Amino acid sequence: MADIAQQLERRRAAAADAWDVRGAVVLVAAGDEIPVPGRGDRTYPFRAHSEYLYLTDRERPGGVLALDPGEGWVEFVVPVTAEELLWSGLEGDLEGVPEGTRPLDELEAWVRGRPVRRLGAATDPDSELRDALVRVRRPKDDVEVERMRVAAEATRAGFAELVGLVEPDRTERELQVALEAAFLRSSGDFLAFETIVAAGDHSALLHFSPTARELRAGELLLVDAGAEHRGYASDVTRTYPVGGELDARQRLVWETVRRAGEAAMAACRPGVEWRDVHRTAALVVAEGLAELGVLRGAPETLVESGAVTLFFPHGVGHMVGLGVRDAGAASHEAREPAPGLPRLRVDIPLEPRQAWTVEPGIYFVAPLLARDRGRRDVDWNRVDELLGFGGVRIEQNVLVTDDGCEVLTAAIPL
Repeated sequence: MADIAQQLERRRAAAADAWDVRGAVVLVAAGDEIPVPGRGDRTYPFRAHSEYLYLTDRERPGGVLALDPGEGWVEFVVPVTAEELLWSGLEGDLEGVPEGTRPLDELEAWVRGRPVRRLGAATDPDSELRDALVRVRRPKDDVEVERMRVAAEATRAGFAELVGLVEPDRTERELQVALEAAFLRSSGDFLAFETIVAAGDHSALLHFSPTARELRAGELLLVDAGAEHRGYASDVTRTYPVGGELDARQRLVWETVRRAGEAAMAACRPGVEWRDVHRTAALVVAEGLAELGVLRGAPETLVESGAVTLFFPHGVGHMVGLGVRDAGAASHEAREPAPGLPRLRVDIPLEPRQAWTVEPGIYFVAPLLARDRGRRDVDWNRVDELLGFGGVRIEQNVLVTDDGCEVLTAAIPL
């Protein structure tokens, strides 16, 4: 098992080396609990800010990790109170200050008279420090990879529970409950994000919340979900036929998406631009849509013209790890979109130990298509026949290696 104390020391050293604070102190805040409006003393589940969790491995509200260039790192925490011991059962004694930390009420005096730069839950975080820490956080260390593997295994258990329930007359909500319960029984300690269970035409909506709608034989069911373990996420999508086999049209679309994902993952290796991974998937999608009779033209032309983006309207994936969208684009990394491609959440070259989702899809979304009706590279009569088809997405999580990538979610059957 990887040593978290050793990794915390390494992470803090890397962050300090990446920052040029020149006499200022840096404060990285955990954030505070947020009350649920009108619900008495209830609060939303607390999740420490990712920057604080990365550097402390602690989820305690109110904490602040401080860096003084001369003194080094100092951690200030909110002491555990007797009331918390009674109501919440938090570990600790009545002073509640873990060894090696200092009470939060000492922070003001410690900072007094010195310039301060802030990260974490501050209302105005320092973008220069954040960008530097993003670059430090992108390569996953052994502790992070270990936790992602646990999250992936919990997610596998959830999808295994789900598969036998994909049949007519069950509801989207019923499947959601079964899936999430299996996550939590299998070492998941939180949901990585709000579960998407979308049947029929709902499957064409990218972030659809489950409802009491019953599944119907012959339609598609798209499930996008993931367990989280110690702050680290798994993010997986599968698309299933309800009550049997895919029909010919569904099979063609599903196989196209599967092949697009396989091609994109084969392209994932150090030095490859993320936009080129997307383009690789989009070329396969173009071929499939032409075979389906929806698009006309050569795949390269259909990608560059934006025709493919009408049916594959999102990026091929995003970084994943500490949270479902981890270590996103730094402010200086903004790039002009490539011709024909959608906006990509992160558009950088791949490096070893980065973790990404790879999630191509094909969707028939009437309002989106209506905006471009009349394009000559689209067979609109064929499109009209397919409205109501829904959508297909297949998503894996990959870890970039020295010469390719490892599929962390390969054990979850398609």
